[in-house]
Amino acid sequence: MKLERLLSIIILLINHRMLQAKDLAERFEVSVRTIYRDIDTINAAGIPIITYQGVYGGIGLAEGYRLDRNLLTNDELAAIVTALRSISTSYEKAQHQQLMEKMNSVVHPVDAKAFQSKTSRVLIDYSPWDNSARLQEKLERIEKAIDNGLFIAFTYSDAQGKITQRTAEPHTLILKGRQWYVQAYCIEREQFRLFKLRRIKNLSVDAELSFTRRPLPEQKDIKGKQSSISDNNEVVLRFQKEAHHLAEDWFDAEELIPTEDETWLVKKAYPEDEWLYSFILSFGPQVEVLEPVHLREIIAERVMQITKIYK
Repeated sequence: MKLERLLSIIILLINHRMLQAKDLAERFEVSVRTIYRDIDTINAAGIPIITYQGVYGGIGLAEGYRLDRNLLTNDELAAIVTALRSISTSYEKAQHQQLMEKMNSVVHPVDAKAFQSKTSRVLIDYSPWDNSARLQEKLERIEKAIDNGLFIAFTYSDAQGKITQRTAEPHTLILKGRQWYVQAYCIEREQFRLFKLRRIKNLSVDAELSFTRRPLPEQKDIKGKQSSISDNNEVVLRFQKEAHHLAEDWFDAEELIPTEDETWLVKKAYPEDEWLYSFILSFGPQVEVLEPVHLREIIAERVMQITKIYK
């Protein structure tokens, strides 16, 4: 903890001209005397810190001191900060903020304004609309299990609603299509699988049982939602005239084919599963399935089932 505090103090002092010892003490929940001992330790390590006396005094780095920034250009640093800001929208970690502080600290004051502009031009927001606290808790628990090589056990409900008990070796957290997955070696199936975190219930980490990390399979070999192109079927959808804006939310302009009756056709290859049925039904009466015929019949049958419920 002391090492982390020392590093954090250095980063703060690099990014701020001067700080009060009492403010640092409150931030790190230690005494002012401890902060001054930390300052002596940092000075002994060769980083020049000066204590300024008086009403407007405080603690600051010697004028002109900067971290060595020869390895990365400002554009490369900006790309790292942008990526960290984006991933933090879905997975908040204190280390992300600390690393962004470090990136900012190595930029020369003359370039600071331009650097801030570069890092704020793009933000890829991965966060779900509901901002689930339970999901964050799962992420943190699984990450700790990965770091310590510990088994996880959980109840899993697949896309067809089948519920099974699983024990797995967690290897990688994956964010795909705004959904979090854990890539894990499933003991029951004896192979790597992708498990959607939102379908994981009753998660537990076995602190007594550890595993040796296995070589990861290629992405195409992972059993999960992915499917090969050969498994996809061409689907022809017709969007009504007034639904053109909905089509543009999901398809490129080049994919929208205008017709004589002012509707719009889309031809796209999809794997046929529950996701596809839900995707089509989400457009309501604004979309009609033209091909393939069996898919049209499935959607029609589901619409009838929905109608019966509301009748």
